[in-house]
Amino acid sequence: MSRYLNPRSDVVFKKVFGEHKHLLMSFLNSLLPLPEDGLIESIEYLPTEQIPIIPLLKRTIVDVKCFDEQGRTFIVEMQIEWSSYFMQQMLFGASKAYVKQLGKGEGYSYLKPVYGLGLLCENFDKESLDFYHHYKIVNVDKPQRELKGLQFVFIELTKFKPTTHTGKKLQILWLRFMSEINEDTKVVDPELLSIPEIKEAIELSEESAYSPEELATYDNTGIRLAPKKHY
Repeated sequence: MSRYLNPRSDVVFKKVFGEHKHLLMSFLNSLLPLPEDGLIESIEYLPTEQIPIIPLLKRTIVDVKCFDEQGRTFIVEMQIEWSSYFMQQMLFGASKAYVKQLGKGEGYSYLKPVYGLGLLCENFDKESLDFYHHYKIVNVDKPQRELKGLQFVFIELTKFKPTTHTGKKLQILWLRFMSEINEDTKVVDPELLSIPEIKEAIELSEESAYSPEELATYDNTGIRLAPKKHY
């Protein structure tokens, strides 16, 4: 019987999404608030985020440049570890990704939108049962007027319940992968295995896919990512 590792850990998250572009593309297309004609067709990892063989970072980050169906470009900065400064970290990281696009002497027309995607193992909004939170920069009095450039999506995994969510099926299944697969998993639901990309991600979450060094790192860091309920 396979032993599964938690995909919310740095080691597994980067193995699945930091080394397999097609899996990350499916994941982002299911989670981001993209228009029907703006789905991601290809991605490239930003050169400033070189993913080490044995991740030792304090927070999971995967930064990618995305190209949509119309040839438009945008950047996604992802984080997964909760802290009391999470919002500030997300704002700082996404803003830095936005600013770093311009080289010396380049005009502002070169700037592309940046999405910040946070997958949270803690609840930050204690006043709402909603698990999906989409933020934009808008006019306070006329929210339909938006400053383009930065958008944020925060997903509280501890609130996610597939039985009460009527969104896209692929989104539900990817969030189930992030929420349900862990060291206690004995049998994987066939519905998850029915999607080739998610089946591959589950296989990449098996203990046998990792080196002894990676497993040692996982054992030292993975336990802190166990979800906590706050209902």
